[in-house]
Amino acid sequence: MATVTGNPRGKEEHAGKNPQGKDSMEKAKEVGAHAMDKAQDVGAHAMDKAKEVGAQAVDKAKDVSASVAEKAKDAMSAVGEMASTVGKKADDMAASAGADIKKWGDAIAGTGSHEGVLGQASQAVAETLREGGKYIEDAKFSGMAEDLNKMIRRNPVPAVLIGIGIGFILGRAMRD
Repeated sequence: MATVTGNPRGKEEHAGKNPQGKDSMEKAKEVGAHAMDKAQDVGAHAMDKAKEVGAQAVDKAKDVSASVAEKAKDAMSAVGEMASTVGKKADDMAASAGADIKKWGDAIAGTGSHEGVLGQASQAVAETLREGGKYIEDAKFSGMAEDLNKMIRRNPVPAVLIGIGIGFILGRAMRD
């Protein structure tokens, strides 16, 4: 009797001697190779689609970032225009105040006494007011800020000491 190797039908198996098994094995290899080719095709197609979707996402992100950048640029421009407008209004107000101070100095010079110590003092005050008013009118706010900046750069220690003094006085005034 022949040896049975787990075959349910009880037939003998001889490895490599069954032509029908060989055909089945070849067909299985062909089907496996075909399945592998199909899987590679599907994988390649999926990869192409993923790349396409990724490229579209990158394009959308670029469009959105360009839009955000444009909005930020517009906002900065609007803020710059507003700051410029505020600066111009401050300059106009300073010029107007300077003209008023100069007129006040002229009024003091015209009504005050010209003789004696009191006359000389009133004329000195009037002249100082006229010069100060002219400076404010001509330099405006932006010019005064530049002049103050230059003075602080030339004299940094006194500027710091003055700042400390003003801070001390304001602190005492706020506390009381």
